[in-house]
Amino acid sequence: MVMRYMLKALGPKTTVSVPACCWAVMPGVFPLKCLDVPMLYTAFEVTGASISGLRAAYDKQGKEDINVVGFAGDGGTADIGIQALSGMVERGPNVFYIMYDNEAYMNTGIQRSSATPVGAWTTTTPVGSRLDWKRRPKKNMMDIMVAHKIPYAATASIAYPEDFIKKLKKAQAIKGPKFFHVYAPCPTGWRLAPDKTVEISRMATDACVFPLYEVENGVYKINRKPAKKISFMDYMAMQGRFRHLPASVVEEIQKGIDREWEILLKREAFTQGL
Repeated sequence: MVMRYMLKALGPKTTVSVPACCWAVMPGVFPLKCLDVPMLYTAFEVTGASISGLRAAYDKQGKEDINVVGFAGDGGTADIGIQALSGMVERGPNVFYIMYDNEAYMNTGIQRSSATPVGAWTTTTPVGSRLDWKRRPKKNMMDIMVAHKIPYAATASIAYPEDFIKKLKKAQAIKGPKFFHVYAPCPTGWRLAPDKTVEISRMATDACVFPLYEVENGVYKINRKPAKKISFMDYMAMQGRFRHLPASVVEEIQKGIDREWEILLKREAFTQGL
């Protein structure tokens, strides 16, 4: 769904660079592919470098109207690919980087990544008798990218395609590196019924687990403020990866979510001079 919405927004003049990830498996063995745009496979760690090179090559040929997109999962972005990503945005090429976040290394067996939320079961945080769930909080890639002083960064979700498409089209008019953190559930890894994928995505935003906002030249704008917030308990209840959590831990996670939401509200107010 993330790929479909992205191509719907950016159109056929787009080239996609994909590292090792779930999307590297879908198209099949070269020369097969399920996209009608050029697609470049790369190593796990080099998406940022890859799109830098593609952008430079297209610019040299005078093809500045082609959208160059790095399309990588959370593991290939927040962990293995973060060095190349940081170097790329520091150089400042006119590219899109899209991190589709299913909150673990789903392609290789549901191992935890630094984007896996605290409390979650994965095959490398298997819980069991030692209660060894994910202990560290989710890495905040939006904060990391905003700290690089890039012109545009945004979150998006498969539950709100109009919001995602609108942000992509807006970003087309902005020169420089653009970063998108997109919420994309994995039913298998989350122990979630496949037909609940969009519903859980909507709940994530309404619970402020995954807020929708954008940062343009340092100015924050929250795109959806829930009229009535739902609890983390309601959000986690549909997902088997959280069923082991005791009430005390759920309460601590809720406090963390509330704290981060208040920080985001204050950033919006401060940067907009409200």
